[in-house]
Amino acid sequence: MEKLVVVGNGMAGIACVEQILRHAPKFNITIFGDETHVNYNRILLSSVLAGEKSIEEITLNGLNWYQQHDIALRLGVRITDVDAGAKTVTGDDGSVTGFDKLLLATGSLPVIPSIQDVMKDGVFVFRNLDDTRSLLERARPGLKAVVIGGGLLGLEAARGLQVQGCDVTVVHLMETLMERQLDVTGGSYLANKMNELGITVLLGLSTTAILGKGKVERVQFKGGGTIPADLVVIAAGIRPNIELGQKAGLDTKRGIVVNDYMETSNPDVFAVGECVQHNGICYGLVAPLLEQGKVLAATITGNKGPKYEGTVLASKLKIMGVDVFSAGEIGDKVDGSEVIRYEDPSLGIYKKLTLKASKLTGVILVGDTSDSHRYMEWLRSGTDLASMRRQLLFPDTGGDAGMDVAKISDNETVCGCMGVTKGVIVHAIHERGVNTLAQLKECTKASTGCGSCTELCQQLLKAVAPEFEEESRKVLCKCVPFAEDNLREIVRSQRLKSVQEVLDIYGNGQGCEVCKPALSYMLDMLWCGDHDEDRSARFINDRVHANIQKDGTFSVIPRIRGGVTSAAELRRIADVAEKYRVPLVKITGSQRIDLLGVKKSDLPKVWADLGMTSGQAYTKGVRMVKTCVGTDFCRFGTQDSTSAGIELERRLENLFTPHKLKMAVVGCPRNCAEATVKDIGLVGQEGSWQVVVGGAAGKKVRKADLLITVETTEQALDASGIFFQYYRENANYLERTYDFVERIGIEKVRKETVYAAEPQKQALRGRLHKSKARSRDAWLERNEPRTATQFVQIEMMDGVLV
Repeated sequence: MEKLVVVGNGMAGIACVEQILRHAPKFNITIFGDETHVNYNRILLSSVLAGEKSIEEITLNGLNWYQQHDIALRLGVRITDVDAGAKTVTGDDGSVTGFDKLLLATGSLPVIPSIQDVMKDGVFVFRNLDDTRSLLERARPGLKAVVIGGGLLGLEAARGLQVQGCDVTVVHLMETLMERQLDVTGGSYLANKMNELGITVLLGLSTTAILGKGKVERVQFKGGGTIPADLVVIAAGIRPNIELGQKAGLDTKRGIVVNDYMETSNPDVFAVGECVQHNGICYGLVAPLLEQGKVLAATITGNKGPKYEGTVLASKLKIMGVDVFSAGEIGDKVDGSEVIRYEDPSLGIYKKLTLKASKLTGVILVGDTSDSHRYMEWLRSGTDLASMRRQLLFPDTGGDAGMDVAKISDNETVCGCMGVTKGVIVHAIHERGVNTLAQLKECTKASTGCGSCTELCQQLLKAVAPEFEEESRKVLCKCVPFAEDNLREIVRSQRLKSVQEVLDIYGNGQGCEVCKPALSYMLDMLWCGDHDEDRSARFINDRVHANIQKDGTFSVIPRIRGGVTSAAELRRIADVAEKYRVPLVKITGSQRIDLLGVKKSDLPKVWADLGMTSGQAYTKGVRMVKTCVGTDFCRFGTQDSTSAGIELERRLENLFTPHKLKMAVVGCPRNCAEATVKDIGLVGQEGSWQVVVGGAAGKKVRKADLLITVETTEQALDASGIFFQYYRENANYLERTYDFVERIGIEKVRKETVYAAEPQKQALRGRLHKSKARSRDAWLERNEPRTATQFVQIEMMDGVLV
């Protein structure tokens, strides 16, 4: 077999190798990568910087993939020389490797502008995983970060740094953001949105120097103006990395020159990706790189025939929560062309179509990209649009909802972030039984990046899947017309920290009893308590920390961890009941004691006299952990369920959840505390614990699913905490665990919690611990009421509470 050496372990090179492997095997493959990481998705680096994805989640080909295909992988080895005559490559480790065929996929290098002291400590580029890690180590809340460059990469870096808490300023040389994709109007829409979201945008400024003694302190501009900076990211563009092509004696211009078959000037050397130049164009987007790889694979394996004839330059992405699509000509001054525009500043929507001789030559969409594939088809096909002029800005499908997807070829990329084509999606539907968007994401990773292709993926599923199950995209309410997963992304990426801020920017400015409590919970969960709480956004129960009854009085349930109390606590409860003439004292089904009929004005005094913490029986939070007596007294107990239950309750109490959450711990499979019908249950066995989740015993009865079996109590508590935080972060507001587990699927829950990579689990633990550290016993407000009327008695007027 021939020896194929691939220089470059990135997306373009490995995608090409994947295509080569689909042909009959004819190569012994060696891959060199100068990074120490396996192939990952560079497009999602901003999501790693923002803390939204882990390194494992953006990995495209794990080590097992290389091993399965007998590929010799040389990570951390940079090729420094190519001897095309001797057919060898030399690594910076001194190694010399021979080849029969050589594939150069060396990508691009960041452009570093001529700026004085640009190498100062605190100056970074943003191109690879190591850059991202360095930025994460440096970024912290309050840090002043300056991003030089207002193109796609710069804006992605700005978003990630803002999510990390930095005070971000974007400085751009040109007068328009993303000037290669947007015109002046489109760029201004984006700039205005960024300013609204707290990122300062400075346009038309040339950076001349980085000031500071040994480290970054200020950034200076042409003309002498400066701004403070603790950190600087340079994202001023890229240039093809052609050094090895030059050393190999290849024909090079701006990039390594290739023909329609992806051949270079040397018949045994090929090139693909950002390092190449085809018909005078160097591409930096995923779709053309994948198309190049398919052609190259056919050529290098002796199946020469398909040609690469160039790609219509198109970008579809989401910047700062704003959908953007751009393709073809974007300027106004094109001979013989005419421009059609639509603007709605209130909705943040801008559409611009450029036509020449009734054919579409360019598109810009900001805020609404739902028709992007239809426009893309018109661009590619050169469709005569003379008869459709009245519908160009708002195309009519003619009642055929599947027309758009029918027009897309199997080779066309649907998900640009992950490089997933329509053909891959259709194959997954037919061969893997995919019927839902969640299954499609799991199987192909389509729609797991920026999310701009989600609607198209749904259309494909509806058109192709025989048992299509459309996922509910129910908006939170008419006040805030967004689905909850969209809102979580918006709040996180734009660092919105108050309910009113969300309502002002994305809602009607007022809100209602449906959306305000949901937004209040969302902010608390996302920011781990570090947000501006609006108590008026919560229901009455959460404002006074007791459960309102039909007569205007309240129910008080102190926390009794694990159902274990003492004689002293019972005496205090009895004394309080007598002192405040509590009408009813009741033992609950959760092993607690309920004092019913307490006046609102008496609540602070009752809490003080009890000297116990809140049982959270009034809120969407941790209610209790029910236990059996375990090994202390029971003849059948195999595990100390009482101590485990008390510790579980102590770890999670005072935290809010999407809905009320009940737990139980039993010391043996006899299940006396009904752990298998609780939201989280621990079932003791001889020498192990079973952790079960998603049980129910109310209006709906459901046996909990087994999450994991572990050996020690600490492992069981840890698994419970990981699931607890995962539920907090991913469930919809008012969605119980049993509905959540059924909707997501227990296999996915396991995969993303207890079977997740350690960094992913540690991230869940970390956010849980941060939230716990900021939590407090709500009943302490008895000493410092939040408002003057917080505990003023509610009176009845004609049967109505006022």
